[in-house]
Amino acid sequence: MKTFTLKARLAALGFLEFAVWGAYLTSLGSYLFRIGLSEEIGWFYAIQGVVSIFMPALVGIVADRWIQAQKTLSLCHILAGAFMLAAGFYGMSASAPSFSALFTLYTLSVAFFMPTIGLSNSVAYTALEKAGLDTVKHFPPVRVFGTIGFICAMLFVNFTGFQNTAAQLVTSGVLSFALALYSLTMPKCPTSKGDRKSLSDALGLKAFALFKDKQMAIFFIFSMLLGVSLQITNGFANPFIQGFGSIPEYADTWGVHNANALISISQMSEALCILLIPFFLRRFGIKVVMLMAMTAWVFRFGFFGIGNPGSGVWLFILSMIVYGIAFDFFNVSGSLYVDKKTTVDIRSSAQGLFMIMTNGIGATVGTLVAQQVINHYVNSQPEGMAQIEGWSHSWLIFAGYALVVAVLFMLIFHDKDTKADKTQLEAAEATADSDNAI
Repeated sequence: MKTFTLKARLAALGFLEFAVWGAYLTSLGSYLFRIGLSEEIGWFYAIQGVVSIFMPALVGIVADRWIQAQKTLSLCHILAGAFMLAAGFYGMSASAPSFSALFTLYTLSVAFFMPTIGLSNSVAYTALEKAGLDTVKHFPPVRVFGTIGFICAMLFVNFTGFQNTAAQLVTSGVLSFALALYSLTMPKCPTSKGDRKSLSDALGLKAFALFKDKQMAIFFIFSMLLGVSLQITNGFANPFIQGFGSIPEYADTWGVHNANALISISQMSEALCILLIPFFLRRFGIKVVMLMAMTAWVFRFGFFGIGNPGSGVWLFILSMIVYGIAFDFFNVSGSLYVDKKTTVDIRSSAQGLFMIMTNGIGATVGTLVAQQVINHYVNSQPEGMAQIEGWSHSWLIFAGYALVVAVLFMLIFHDKDTKADKTQLEAAEATADSDNAI
């Protein structure tokens, strides 16, 4: 019973953690589009990658050395929530919100939010270990509730009509304050009394030595190239779908009025695809799994390029379904691969490097370049069919990019240790299958 209660408490922690993010991540682009900041959407998503390069490491050092992780988590959410509420109230009160003011408040909020993803994991790991539970076995079913929280927040914002207003930012801020209070009820996470990581270790700099290995260097470079795709649909899918509302044929379709709900199918697919990773890695190895992710990104963008919320809505739904493969088979499988290819002394640094290459450099460059493409093909056109055609061209360009990356990866990357990996992953599959519920 104690185990069930603990995992239920941790599930609630994960639920709130990702609900904070889900309240705005997929709908912020539509709000910015509506207030005349369509040409700046990329910056709001790119800044998440920029702060992810250094803020999680800096805050992690604080939690390791001086302030217990659950208290650091609470403090970060107080600050993130305060700045997000300020951004929301500013957006609601200003007749024409300026980019500089809104972006500054938003940046300060995400700077303190992004570290909380790792902190919430640390709190959960510590609590499970204190209870004598295997984190590999018991954490994944707890983590699934984070995705559920993300989906619930998306649907709440959708059906309240907040997806096109600054109220979504207020919703996120309120959830942050709720989580700040709840974090203080979590089991204590003691600060480290032994060896302490240096700043270079925390930032993953020590792991740059992995670039001396040709196979790993190629893997990290392609991880960065594929990371370019990560935030594009988060930033631009919602305004794209709602853009069909300017065309009489699609103005009254369910998808146009409920874009966030439609997009939430992506997160549902993501939650399910996590469970498939051990099976596919064991049977096919990292190269095939990564190629599946890259191909899925081609279809993710391509289906957007040829679909519509009317008779072509099934193409949008297919785009949402393949997102689970595109995201999970890359992010989760890539992290597992890096873990297996590194020694204990640089394992954490290697994971930090993987995050820098994908969610840091890759995602930042990707959103900024995508913004320029959309500015050229969409924002330069008059509202209506001209913009929809521009969106189609943009999505097909992104699909073409993903296809080129996939072909190059297939030709250049060679997985030398597939047999050894399969043996190790048989145990991982058994573990993943053994406990899929709290």
